[in-house]
Order: sequence, then C-alpha cells, then structure tokens
Amino acid sequence: MNLKKSLPLMGGLITALLSTVCCIVPLLLLLLGIGGSWVANLTALEPYKPVFIGVAVALLAFAYWQIFLQKQECEEGKICAVPENKAKYKVIFWIAALIILSSSSISYWAPLFY
Repeated sequence: MNLKKSLPLMGGLITALLSTVCCIVPLLLLLLGIGGSWVANLTALEPYKPVFIGVAVALLAFAYWQIFLQKQECEEGKICAVPENKAKYKVIFWIAALIILSSSSISYWAPLFY
C-alpha cells in the first residue's frame, strides 16, 4: 500500500476506535459475559470522544480527497498505476467510513443491547 494514502485511512480507523473505547469495550465485555465494577473505569477517555471523532472525520475527508478527487499522475510500473490497488484503497476507505459512522453513533444504538 502507498504510505501517503494509507496513513489517513489508518489514522481515521485508530481515532474512531479510540473514540469508542468508553462504549464498545464494555459492550463487548458484557456480550462475552464478563462484568464487574471495574468495567465502569473504562470510561476514562469519554471526555475526549468528540476530539477523536473530529480527527477521524478530518482524516477520512482527507483520504476521500486523495482517493476520489485528486488527479493521479503515475508513471508506468509504479504501484499507483495498478488498477487493483486503486480498488483496494476504495474498499478500505468505505470499510473505514462504516466503522467511523458506527462507532460515532454507538451512544444511540448501544442501549438497545443492554
């Protein structure tokens, strides 16, 4: 993968997952049958959730610009000239967008599972 295109995608995924540590991890632990009063301590990153979501959306917007809007000038034989790589970036982008959307809206749909 091209490092220039993969950094915004990976950064967006990481910040999206960090923004939901306060909610997804306790939900997963409860679904696995693991509980206890210590699970309440996993909300330490909750005040930073809007920051993580903002960074994830900004990185995702930058990745969208790089993948879909920016003109690619690529020499023959380079990795960016291979059509399969362009398709992979697009699939990874939409997976990252789905993860960011679902993790950002978890406070709305997670109570349905409790």
